[in-house]
Formats: sequence, structure tokens, C-alpha cells
Amino acid sequence: MSSSKTHTFSRRRFIRRAGVIGAAAAIASQDVLWGAKAKVQTFVYKKVGKLDIHADVHRADDNKTRPVIVWVHGGALINGHRAGVSRRVLNHALDAGYAVVSIDYRLAPETQLPEIVSDLEDAISWVAKHGPRLFNVKTDRIAVAGGSAGGYMTLTSGFRAKPRPTVLLSLWGYGDLVGDWYSTPSPHKRHKIDITQKQAWAEVDGPPVSDSRERQGNGGNFYRYCRVTGTWPKAVSGWDPHKEAEKFFPYMAVKNVTKEYPPTTMIHGTVDTDVPYEQSAMMAEQFKKHGVEYQLHSIKNGEHGLAGADPEAVNAAYEKAFQFVDDHML
Repeated sequence: MSSSKTHTFSRRRFIRRAGVIGAAAAIASQDVLWGAKAKVQTFVYKKVGKLDIHADVHRADDNKTRPVIVWVHGGALINGHRAGVSRRVLNHALDAGYAVVSIDYRLAPETQLPEIVSDLEDAISWVAKHGPRLFNVKTDRIAVAGGSAGGYMTLTSGFRAKPRPTVLLSLWGYGDLVGDWYSTPSPHKRHKIDITQKQAWAEVDGPPVSDSRERQGNGGNFYRYCRVTGTWPKAVSGWDPHKEAEKFFPYMAVKNVTKEYPPTTMIHGTVDTDVPYEQSAMMAEQFKKHGVEYQLHSIKNGEHGLAGADPEAVNAAYEKAFQFVDDHML
């Protein structure tokens, strides 16, 4: 059972572990720019105690069996929710004939890194096992995409998810969790905040959540506090990155690339002050070393999310990245 609505959109193309499949509450209208009827269904893909963890399925309102892309939202593993789907990715996917499954996952610090990654693993397993029956997708090939922390989760799916994804699209993501960029105080203005440790932690002092809209506090200020103090790795995992770095390694793509890793396309701005460009460059080095097919689209003067970059360069990078995904999926 699922909740669903059907919407008609104007076309503008942008160039178990716990048991599983209950319905969720009614869905909000989605601002999708597409030239056909599309529907959004919300499912519970996992339950942990009393917490339902949801996935939204976006697809054409027809009976055709479609390929599937799993979208993973960003937010530093602290904030965000399944409604935060990249409009470029969603529009291309719907236009090209995919279904898109946008997942929630439990958020830090109320939930720690191993269990957060377990939600990712379980979501992909759920899509593969139940997707054909529940929302009519073919799952012999599954693409995974995400931005920022969603890019981290996308890269993590490449070595932890079963079944292994067919192709990955990482937007300004990262494969390292213990480098100085995260484990020492950030020098960047974007992270500056005048808040005490007590005030910061009070914002996330509640029960586990998988949708930051359900949280009482403002996790954004907590994130900035973690960055300005260099405490993000410990906050999301409980481990000291300086003394216990090896505990992070099973959750770091940069340490787990092999020749079996999925083909991967990445887009990253060269002046990103939230997730350094070097994070994608490090992944590219590993892909080259292990013979993994990859692309790295470097966007000159692009900040986090490619802000400030030349729009034509951004459009061209997305076109090439989407073509890479389509070549492996369609």
C-alpha cells in the first residue's frame, strides 16, 4: 500500500533489516518540470523501533516498466530529507524514462555513521527486491546519485550496497571522512557561527529522526558548529578521527575502490569551500589506479553546488554526466 498523487507538468528539459513496505502519509506536491503525467508515491522502506523511514518514488503515471535511479539527499548526514531532489537530475531522469526513488535515512548525531550507512544499504536492497512489484521498475540495473553528503553516500554505495549499483553520479561528494578538511577547524566564513557547545547540541537533543523537518532544533547551526570546531567526524560517528581513524575506513570510498567498483561520474567546483574539490580528485586517482571507468567534470570557479560558475560550463558537465549514466543504464 502506498500514498500517491498524480500531477501534470509543463515540459522544460534541463540542459529487511526491519520489515518493510507500509504506506506513508500523504505526499506534498512536487514542482517537477516535465511534459507528461507523473506520480509520486511514498513508501516506508524500513522501520527501526517506532521510526518509519520513507522513500518517495517519482515516475510516469503509466504501466511501463522503467529503469530506476536512487537519489540520496545531502545535508552533512545531519540535515535534509527525501524531498530535496536535484531538479536537474529529476527532470533528466523523468524525461529519459527513469523512475527516481528518493530516500530518507536516519540523521546524525542522534544516529551514528554505521547505522546511517545501513539505511542506505537497506534502501537499495529494498528497491531491488520490492521495486518491480511495488512501482514497476526493472532492477537488473540500478543507478545511484546524490549531492554533497548524498554524494558521499552515493560513493559509499559503490562498495557497500548489495546489489552493487550499476553506475554512480556524485555531485560535489567526498570519499574521505578523516582529513583535515573535516577534522580540524574550518577557516571558511560560511561555517562561522557564534554558538556554544551546549547550544549547538541542544538543537539535536532528541529521538532519532530520518527527516530533519521532524526535528525540534536547527541542525544547520549544529553542522556549522561542528565545522568551525573541527568536530564533525566525531559528532556523526562517536570516533576520534585523530586517534581512531581506522574505524572510519570501512565507510570511506577512497579506501575501498577495487576493479569491481561501479563506473562513476563526478561533478565538482574547483573553489568549493564546503567540500573541497580535492575530494573528487582523490576519488579520480583511485579510479585510475584500479581501472574503474570514470569521469571528473571540474567546474572552474564553482563553489559548493556550483554557485558562481559559468552556466554554460555547468550545463555541459551535466549533459556529459547524464550521458554517462544513460550509456550504462539504457
